[in-house]
Amino acid sequence: MRYSFICIALLLLPPRLVAQGSDWPKFLGPLGTSVSSEKGILTSWPKAGPPIVWQRKLGTGYGAPSIANGKLYIFDRAVEKVEVDGKIGYRETKRARLTCLDARTGKENWNFDYPTGYKDFFGYNNGPRCCPLIDGDRVYIYGVEGMLHCLKADNGEPVWKVDTATQFGVVQNFFGIGSTPVIEGDLLIVMVGGSPAGSDPREFLDLKGNGSAIVAFDKNTGKVRYKISDELASYSGPVLATIDGRRLCLAFCRGGLLAFEPSTGKIDVHFPYRSPDLESVNAANPLVLGDRVLLTECYGPGAILLKLAPGKADVVWTDAKKPPAKKSLMCHWMTPIYHDGYVYGSSGRHTRQAELRCVELATGKVMWSEPDLTRSSLLMVDGHFVCLSEDGILRLLKVNPNKYELVSEVDLLDPTTKQPLLDYPCWAAPVLSHGLMYVRGEDRLVCVELIPKKK
Repeated sequence: MRYSFICIALLLLPPRLVAQGSDWPKFLGPLGTSVSSEKGILTSWPKAGPPIVWQRKLGTGYGAPSIANGKLYIFDRAVEKVEVDGKIGYRETKRARLTCLDARTGKENWNFDYPTGYKDFFGYNNGPRCCPLIDGDRVYIYGVEGMLHCLKADNGEPVWKVDTATQFGVVQNFFGIGSTPVIEGDLLIVMVGGSPAGSDPREFLDLKGNGSAIVAFDKNTGKVRYKISDELASYSGPVLATIDGRRLCLAFCRGGLLAFEPSTGKIDVHFPYRSPDLESVNAANPLVLGDRVLLTECYGPGAILLKLAPGKADVVWTDAKKPPAKKSLMCHWMTPIYHDGYVYGSSGRHTRQAELRCVELATGKVMWSEPDLTRSSLLMVDGHFVCLSEDGILRLLKVNPNKYELVSEVDLLDPTTKQPLLDYPCWAAPVLSHGLMYVRGEDRLVCVELIPKKK
């Protein structure tokens, strides 16, 4: 009887939920590595690329979607239609918006919005930078202005909210707030980076911290459980890992690496590492491999490989003293991907400088470097990389430490207008869940079928 009930229940589920695959509930996927365990991808792409399943107009923002239980959550700055000289266009509003869609069809289930007055100092768009974070029946969003919300995942009803900028005295960073939180047990761990009251925002180089570099909130209530360190915030997200039996959270803050016990906030290691230039940021997540941690940035020092032990971090190799042309890996915002002794990442601060590289982890030796792809993000799946360049070109590459091996390439076009669907800047990494891949450009989210459904 029980067996019959299970069979009937499975038949009633949508096909995509029965098919093999996994959810993508947080930044860079289930493991936070931008690696998918799914199999059976389409490798020989037709001229038009993988089949387009659906597409949706978005407001501004740089974050990728997150997916769980058949629902997709996307965070943007809402826009409204306007008519100028007889032409229809879109204008940014003063509302940040989380939209919940059916992951398979793109049909909207609900949306939640709130007021925001954020304006970027450097003229970049004013939308959110962080991905939604899904945890059971809750979804968390961290806005570019510092608003932290917990919502019910099924209907968007608010559970709690915290204005971190006001509560902790955050002075606006170069590009606002862009470090996606993580969850450990009943804690929501957030990079905040506040400063003492009365701090002058014009003297950013001289800003001091106020003990709120990292703030752990009770994920159910929003109450502060602990706060630590005088570091300021970066755009790199906290990473949870177990190293030699010790549970740690690693945060690549503005001034360097902070390793601490996620349950208590007890600091284990603080390793300074940043460019001395004022206009510099740390943005790629720490890459943790056993007791090794790879940090990489693009404004000066480059990459460094550390060996962690209780209370200390020893340098294995570093780019810091190498001339720019000899540095191993200078990732801007892309977190490099590790596979079989090698790391792969987009190296270079600016579009024209960017090169896709393969680097031997143990030594920092550059195995190969491919220029002219612009700054790119990678997703590793089924022995391949999906490479999304910031200009909107999608490429499929073989995972190969010996050479750059291109398999397929496409500029996704709208089937009706024949115009490119993905406009610069495509700065969000590709997302794959239950065979469907989601890619985001300046003003559009596109869903394609990367793994064909089994007949």
